[in-house]
Amino acid sequence: MKTRDTVWSCPFDYAEALEFDPQLGRMLADEPVARIRMAYGEGEAWLVTRYEDVRTVTTDRRFSRSAVTGRDFPRMTPEPIVQDESINLMDPPDSTRLRGLVAKSFTPKHVARMRERTQLVVDELLGRMAAQGSPADFVEHVAAPLPLVTICEVLAIPAHERDWLRSHALTMMNIGAAAREAAVRAKAELRAYFTDLTAARRRAPGDDLISTLATARDGDELLDDQELAVMAMVLLITGQDTTTYQLGNIAYTLLTKPDVLDALRAHPDRFPSVLDELLRFIPFRKGVGIPRVATEDVELSGVLIKAGDVVHVSYLTANRDTLKFDRPHEVDLDRGAVPHMAFGWGAHHCLGAPLAQMELEVAFTSLLTRFPSLRLDGGAGEVPWNTHSIWRYPLALPVAW
Repeated sequence: MKTRDTVWSCPFDYAEALEFDPQLGRMLADEPVARIRMAYGEGEAWLVTRYEDVRTVTTDRRFSRSAVTGRDFPRMTPEPIVQDESINLMDPPDSTRLRGLVAKSFTPKHVARMRERTQLVVDELLGRMAAQGSPADFVEHVAAPLPLVTICEVLAIPAHERDWLRSHALTMMNIGAAAREAAVRAKAELRAYFTDLTAARRRAPGDDLISTLATARDGDELLDDQELAVMAMVLLITGQDTTTYQLGNIAYTLLTKPDVLDALRAHPDRFPSVLDELLRFIPFRKGVGIPRVATEDVELSGVLIKAGDVVHVSYLTANRDTLKFDRPHEVDLDRGAVPHMAFGWGAHHCLGAPLAQMELEVAFTSLLTRFPSLRLDGGAGEVPWNTHSIWRYPLALPVAW
């Protein structure tokens, strides 16, 4: 067993379209359990990149999310995105209680009901894009509005407040040091907004998701006021933010891989399984998320991680691990059913994954049916990409048909 002396500098700022970060690739191949220093936060951390090691860290009780609370942990953004009361900073059994309450809002029956409304929204958005005529910007017409409209309707947030909410969520994701003050302000304003909103729903519940969460019980357990406010805030941010980016990323990937697109055109019913492979393949973020802290000494792949050490995992590298996936850097439509980690793993697997998958399925099956000859308008090299936040996604995606 050994400890590591080398410390990798990891700004995680690589942003070349959807190419895989070469530094992450080197770490996965050469030092899968490595010491890293990041742009923000105190001290160093471990970065775990192998699939099996990532699975261990995300499921082993010796690695604690709650121990991160109050620490200036190594991270990508100048202001931590996560809230102290968030489910994302809880360990079982506390997180299990909240997940059980939230899961009541994502049952197959609820998602099926959401699918009907999502289909109507998609049809309206595609109709507007068709009415404008070819070429059009897929991001402007579909990727940006669809998740925001969907999650805000699920949460019953008025239309006139949605752009304000989205701009605040985007501000929190910026990685530049100059953005710290704006990020602090945006997080506080969102927190205040959802504290007021959830209190109102607690007093007068409707049939929206926030009201469902406000009244959901697990025996005698209810979400307390702060848990409810933070949970609603997390649902808004994750419900529209990441799905927006993945709509753009998946569209770009399909339009630049003709063999994949042709296979889907011939067999659109294959999209659910193809979607899993695309989610595995696409490096949708630049680096890492919320770390954990080792509560006792743990050995991973022959490396000693000591009690109190901060440990980050990379779902991106886990999804490209050659020990787990054959030809991981290719999109293989016939790949076996090895679970990907695009939605995380273990106790912090994304609760909104069923909603996101449903939106993506509805959007792309409808898109390819409505525009069977869809193509990029111009070359892939002309597509502008985000370089300022933790996410990888096209700022615009001109398409023609």
